[in-house]
Amino acid sequence: MNTDTKRYGGRGRAREVLPAAVRGLVLALVVLPFSTLFLVLALVSLGLIPIGLGLVTTPWVLTGVRTLADTRRRLADEWCGVRIPAVYRPLPESGNPWARTAGMLGDPQTWRDLRWLAVDITAGFVTALLPAVLLFYPLEGFAVAAGLWRPLSSYGGYWYGFVHVTDQTSALGAGALAAALLLLTPYAPRLLTAHFRLTASILGPSQGELAERVRVLTETRRDAVDTSAAELRRIERDLHDGAQARLVAMGMDLGTIEMLLDKDPEKARQLLARTRQSSVDALAELRDLVRGIHPPVLAERGVGDAVRALALRLPLPAEVNVDLAGRADAPVESAAYFAVSEVLTNAVKHSGADRIWVDLHHAEGMLRVTVTDNGKGGATVGAGSGLAGVERRLGTFDGVLAVSSPAGGPTLVTLEIPCVLS
Repeated sequence: MNTDTKRYGGRGRAREVLPAAVRGLVLALVVLPFSTLFLVLALVSLGLIPIGLGLVTTPWVLTGVRTLADTRRRLADEWCGVRIPAVYRPLPESGNPWARTAGMLGDPQTWRDLRWLAVDITAGFVTALLPAVLLFYPLEGFAVAAGLWRPLSSYGGYWYGFVHVTDQTSALGAGALAAALLLLTPYAPRLLTAHFRLTASILGPSQGELAERVRVLTETRRDAVDTSAAELRRIERDLHDGAQARLVAMGMDLGTIEMLLDKDPEKARQLLARTRQSSVDALAELRDLVRGIHPPVLAERGVGDAVRALALRLPLPAEVNVDLAGRADAPVESAAYFAVSEVLTNAVKHSGADRIWVDLHHAEGMLRVTVTDNGKGGATVGAGSGLAGVERRLGTFDGVLAVSSPAGGPTLVTLEIPCVLS
């Protein structure tokens, strides 16, 4: 049994009819006119792009369209329990109007929003108005049957639906039609749900896009498994060639020292000093290895302070701004930290920048990190690049990476990971 059947039981409930009719009327007469306004503004703004003016107006207009679409998503969920996912891509936060316009127009969800506006002012208007028609139009039919037809007859009669009212008999026919319509009013809530399901069919991602998303997630999960296996092999190799080798050498030196204590104390002291230095080196290697696996500051104080500590070790001045009201899950923090580390390493090595800015904040269920540098630009997410590895790392958590790096700079790298803060 589906949700509609359970909720309305085939006939509906009287207490749900009036709210559905009022909400449909509000949508048709108050909310839907905004769809017309924004569709006209969007078409005009897109038409002005070739002359440059549209580059400035389009981001503002499309932001308004997104706000309108998000409002309809919220109403669909609150009024009828219809959930419509929003899958907007992250936008560059730079002040470059061309970058924001190109980012919005390159987002498939933007074009779904515009198609929805066109449907909303046609079929959407009808499906929103029908619940109110089923409830309020019969009242007019009863009024006509009760005598309202008389003052109307002086104007050549009156049409109620398909009934031409010219006398009392035809007026009673209008009343009968009104009674028939009134029997359909329990289905008003279903009609309102149909309006939102129509909205969901346009605003929601297509099956092809969902299949592509599943494919990408499958690949990123496989990449995560391969990366984990490679990381384990690296740790094993580092332990074998580094700290383990030093500890073996220290054991041998200590054995030699035992034999030389009585025969050659001076030589024993020299070996003891060398062994002490080997222990210091082994401890340093182990600390570096542990820091590479999971930095202690990340575990103790969270990703914000871990990124601050990372920025202090950079050879370039870096300004870090953190606005986080809590902590994400440890795997998410780890992914964000190492992704930022890779982005900063790329900036230091390849950008030619003399300053870096890092911003971390949480909004709309997303941990969002932006890294900006004033270098020469030209960064791309290509095969074999560090940014491609970052993209695969984020993909494991259904995160995304966006890069805006025009020639001459600046470069803006945005990372987003869905999460909640504790």
